[in-house]
Amino acid sequence: MKMTFESRDFLTSIFKAAVAAADPELTIRKHLPKKPKGRVVVIGAGKGSAQMAAAFERAWDGPLTGVVVTRYGYATKCKRIEIFEAAHPVPDEAGLAASKRLLSAVSGLTEDDLVVALVSGGGSALLPSPPAGLSLTDEIAVNEALLASGAPISAMNTVRKHVSTIKGGKLAAAAYPARVVSLVVSDIPGDNPALVASGPTVPEAATRADALRIVETYRMKLPEAVLAHLASEAADAPRPDDPRFRANEVHVIASAAVSLDAAAEEARRLGMEAVILSDSIEGEARDVGSMHAAIAREVALRGRPFARPILMLSGGETTVTLRCKGGKGGRNSEFLLSFAIGVDGFEGIHALAADTDGIDGSENNAGAFADGFSVARMRAAGVDAKAVLAGNNAWTAFNAANDLFVPGPTGTNVNDLRAILVR
Repeated sequence: MKMTFESRDFLTSIFKAAVAAADPELTIRKHLPKKPKGRVVVIGAGKGSAQMAAAFERAWDGPLTGVVVTRYGYATKCKRIEIFEAAHPVPDEAGLAASKRLLSAVSGLTEDDLVVALVSGGGSALLPSPPAGLSLTDEIAVNEALLASGAPISAMNTVRKHVSTIKGGKLAAAAYPARVVSLVVSDIPGDNPALVASGPTVPEAATRADALRIVETYRMKLPEAVLAHLASEAADAPRPDDPRFRANEVHVIASAAVSLDAAAEEARRLGMEAVILSDSIEGEARDVGSMHAAIAREVALRGRPFARPILMLSGGETTVTLRCKGGKGGRNSEFLLSFAIGVDGFEGIHALAADTDGIDGSENNAGAFADGFSVARMRAAGVDAKAVLAGNNAWTAFNAANDLFVPGPTGTNVNDLRAILVR
């Protein structure tokens, strides 16, 4: 009933290849901006921003200063760039202090100066900056409502940017008239850089009316002060055609699409044919898991739509609607538990689902492994797979089955990787 170590090793190699393709040490050197007449100020936010900052320091031949904020436990040493750590996915006081420090770092600049923004996924929670009349408590309430809503990441970030003085291009506006070059590691389906970390340096066209519609559609319960703010002109964010952004540049330097291509190439190098289903799959994690399980069963039983053996890859960002409080896990664990239930009893099906930043949800695992006997291993450990799925408690099931995948922080973040091997 145990998953073979050969399969785990193979799937781990696929994960490592996907992460390596997004290594900031390689990607940043390809996108270094031209040196300015004046100062160089580096700013950044996200779960991969500290590693991006360290890579930029090593690549940049010249003076610079900077401030970057990352998640607790994700910092790395830099010589000239200050690294702050703050809470994710729920903001805290440390994030509030870091936001103020970033805004201060870009104030008083001139048109001769250059701001380099290093942005990766997770920056939304790491940059709390509530507008006048709202508090950090209000922003925390917004974030918790968004996380529990089941809304796609694009919708979440539309709301977030309208309840902030730093998101939605406002950090770049604060740097004006300095030129801002944004180097973005995308964890967003479709790779719209304005949606990564709620676009602190990249404006986007969605309006506060759009934000209010999202709140209504997903029945979010927000504080009255937040709703009043969203209904006021004070919530308006800069538009992409704002002249303050005319000289700026935006480069997506790593993405799920590039990492999936690398994963497929690694599979072929190891002698396994691979197909990419999509790099931008969204939806409820358990539903997406059931869909992937149906495809795996079809391949195993009938050899369609792909002949065996085959590795099927997909990326994107699913969502989890919290039905119960107190569960442990994240979207990859929930996806994979649903998948495991869907392939229960099938031999020759092996899968890994993991977040490329190394952390999936509330615990220290990136995701988990599963196969046709995962549910049996859980049952033998006294865990009812369907019951824990209903309780948003997938981590408990995979922990009991000894199937967690714990690579640690990777230093990048290009969304989720799902790899399904059918022998």
